Amino acid sequence: MGQHSLYDSKRYDSDLIGRYYGRRPWLAVFRTFQILFAFLSFFIGLKLDKWLGRADSNRLQRAEQLRHALIRLGPTFIKVGQALSTRPDLIRKDFLDELVKLQDQLPAFPNDTAFQIIEAELERPVDEVYRKISPLPVAAASLGQVYRATLYSGEEVAVKVQRPNLVPVISLDLYLMRWAASWASPFLPLNLGHDLTLIVDEFGTKLYEEIDYLNEGRNAERFATNFRDDPTVKVPSIFWRYSSQRVLTLEWIPGIKLTNTEQIQQAQLDQDALIEIGVRSGLRQLLEFGFFHADPHPGNLFALPSLDGKAPAVMAYIDFGMMDQLEESAKETLVDSVVHLINKDYEDLARDFVKLGFLTPDIDLKPIIPALETVLGEALGEKVSDFNFKTITDKFSELMYEYPFRLPAKFALIIRSLITQEGLALTLNPEFKIVDIAFPYVAKRLLTGESPELRRRLLEVLFKDGKFCWNRLENLIEIARSDNNFDLLPTAQLGLQFLLSDEGKFLRREVLIALTEDDRLHTEEVQRLWQLVKDDLQPARLLTAAISALVANTAAINPIPSAFGFVASDR
Repeated sequence: MGQHSLYDSKRYDSDLIGRYYGRRPWLAVFRTFQILFAFLSFFIGLKLDKWLGRADSNRLQRAEQLRHALIRLGPTFIKVGQALSTRPDLIRKDFLDELVKLQDQLPAFPNDTAFQIIEAELERPVDEVYRKISPLPVAAASLGQVYRATLYSGEEVAVKVQRPNLVPVISLDLYLMRWAASWASPFLPLNLGHDLTLIVDEFGTKLYEEIDYLNEGRNAERFATNFRDDPTVKVPSIFWRYSSQRVLTLEWIPGIKLTNTEQIQQAQLDQDALIEIGVRSGLRQLLEFGFFHADPHPGNLFALPSLDGKAPAVMAYIDFGMMDQLEESAKETLVDSVVHLINKDYEDLARDFVKLGFLTPDIDLKPIIPALETVLGEALGEKVSDFNFKTITDKFSELMYEYPFRLPAKFALIIRSLITQEGLALTLNPEFKIVDIAFPYVAKRLLTGESPELRRRLLEVLFKDGKFCWNRLENLIEIARSDNNFDLLPTAQLGLQFLLSDEGKFLRREVLIALTEDDRLHTEEVQRLWQLVKDDLQPARLLTAAISALVANTAAINPIPSAFGFVASDR
């Protein structure tokens, strides 16, 4: 097994890497000493500062020392630093300010080397490819650097050029990380170490995908297709003629980094709107498309004004190297888990954790259900709006020590993506709560019920032990209305249309039972519900919606060809 087969491999292969470095132990030993020395000198410095009473005066020096240590250790450790740089709630400000520089302020490699890579990959001189190209890179990242250029056709583009010799550095670090994971797993409490090597493998797979720029280009086009109906999300176009595995030419995006709050304010962009765009687009990636951006740090996200003036702001994604796919079953279970959380159905929530792989199928859920109720009940408070995500994560960390929860490899990137987005939102607004947007989004999707699966989940929300729950409907409407884009009238029209359809027979019967159960007419519940929605449902608009629903339902039962040859049908 020679050097050529390892370094030319386009996919992560832990067995191949293991065999290669297993036969070259001196490389692993030397790299281990490099890593230990880099961090040991940093921690010794911290301890000395504390013992000598100079911790405050040396804070900036230590923060800079950590950043330089990560840079010297290379791409794998820079990725760790980038993840930490998005967590202002976990990292103190002096260290955070330094780690943020890892997002796009890394040392560049020589221009001559970069231009040689362009010419070798595109098989023509640089000046034949680009009419003009910046003499120096405009940004340098962990895996490559970016030049600003102009094509002969006139388009302004960004040219990403990959760093040389990435594979040997990345493969050796992954080999050591995997070895450390397998060694440390037995010493971790309960199941904290379960599948730790699989998590490293998942990271390795994504890292290898990230250094294939053709794969990144395909990811960008797929992402753009998913958000083609959303004017608040911008994706750069790919110029395939000028792209290869190690060079990517894409549309230039003149945006502002999301962490540059001063420039965002000067551009009069709405920071809260940017937070909402980021969180909502993240939820759509996970719960609608199942195809999500696994590395949404500020170096990959930009703010820019709306081109047509219809949106308060636009968010541009510019890096699509680290993406992942969520299976349909996992996507549906995630929606279920949010529904069960809203309903405080901790028994069903525990079953969701089993389906998602956080608990094994043979586990006894009886002692876990009350633990979930205690942790989530305290965090939820009296109302869903009281939910605090940071409290949940802290308390769940404690549960991992007491109960056999584990982190499935598939969800390592999802959790990393979610906490990165929350950290980014906290940078723009320290008072932000991710559930302020997440719950209204899910509630709106359930109430609109655009698919049979979502309508089935709506019924799960509205019924408990076979009985209709008025308070749940009120709660759901109240949550959905906290989303400024939610219009209750079209939802009421869809609901009425569903009630009148064959599919709605069960709900019609159950609503009638709910209105008359316990031998009384439940006018009090109806009045309370009307007080909640009356401002949104003006009589004239409501009458129009009712007529439209009746017409749509009649057309669905008796399809009539129109003058244009189309057949009216139920949405």
